[in-house]
Amino acid sequence: MRPVFVVDACRSPLGRVGGALASVRPDDLAALMLRALVARTRAFEPGDVDDVVWGAANQAGEDNRNVARMAVLLADWPEAVPGVTVNRLCASGMSAVVTGAQAIAAGEAEVVVAGGGESMTRAPLVQVPRERGGEGAEADTRLGWRLVNAELDQRYPVIRLGDTAEEVAHHYQVSRGDQDAVALSSHRRAQAAWEQGAFASEVVPVPGTDGPVSRDEGIRPDTSAEALAGLSAAFRPGGSVTAGNSAQLSDGAAAVLLATEGVVERWGVTPLARFLGSAAAGVHPHLMGMGPVPATQKLLSRAGLTLAALDRVELNEAFASQVVASVRELGLDAELVNRQGGAIALGHPLGCTGARLVGTLAHQLAANAEGRGLATMCVGVGQGQSVLLEGVGRG
Repeated sequence: MRPVFVVDACRSPLGRVGGALASVRPDDLAALMLRALVARTRAFEPGDVDDVVWGAANQAGEDNRNVARMAVLLADWPEAVPGVTVNRLCASGMSAVVTGAQAIAAGEAEVVVAGGGESMTRAPLVQVPRERGGEGAEADTRLGWRLVNAELDQRYPVIRLGDTAEEVAHHYQVSRGDQDAVALSSHRRAQAAWEQGAFASEVVPVPGTDGPVSRDEGIRPDTSAEALAGLSAAFRPGGSVTAGNSAQLSDGAAAVLLATEGVVERWGVTPLARFLGSAAAGVHPHLMGMGPVPATQKLLSRAGLTLAALDRVELNEAFASQVVASVRELGLDAELVNRQGGAIALGHPLGCTGARLVGTLAHQLAANAEGRGLATMCVGVGQGQSVLLEGVGRG
């Protein structure tokens, strides 16, 4: 298998639902990321790209009918550049990166642009088919299961994503205090990262209704332990999962430029990181937040590595309860996890987040010139996916 390199990675700022990016279509966000990669990597020409692989979790509105191909055309790239859209719900962007890396490793591509995006603001309401007795009824496509098969509902009674976080908190004995501590840390670390310029190398401004949007919108620098403790349970009476210790619904996009060693040499660029491998795993849908555990264990086993080999970890903060439980079950050093904050502060545009995690990790590894890092996340309906990167400074 050929080595695969992350040449560059960029993302949009993440906007709150109904916020700064509400006026921007998801296909326009994707096209903007493609154009940004060209502008950032001078030797890179769109005609070099063998495929564009894009993740999108919704695909029920403006991101329908293969948003990857639409983005290629909107970006004014050559018509010969193909595009494919993949869906692993929250991990769609990560699966897009994995798919692109696998094509390069297998010798089926030299250059792939992979990423993902989501406008949760612009996700449509859909009408329930009349065959289900739902004429006139509507379903919100932004989040969660919908139009569920009755047989599947019998086997795995459908619960809200927030209820899965409550299930994890109960099963793994994660306290409300532990969850709020993760949330507070997320906001403080994200705020510090912006103040220190840590995101400057990856964030691309996006034209918005009121001018360019250049900063993540969801960070609350004034939040406190007291404010978080004062929030009511969002999903169950007497529960511990709140709006404050859950990921924010968001709009955004991220892209990763992948290439072979030969292409990197020909372009004369220094890549951010080397792609070492990936793994996906399934868990019970009611405990979907624990997906990072078996996915990471499988990945490290394949790579012949232990947790001691990891210098940084990007673990998506779908809910603080699953972050705490996953860190405990894996035996991770919490200080290595989400050093620049996570989705509780930054936001979680479903199709975007997996690509954002990989890109952010790659930039962190490049800034330190070496090291290994893990990007991992849970996935709705009970899955997990993980990616392993290595800084190019390591021999």
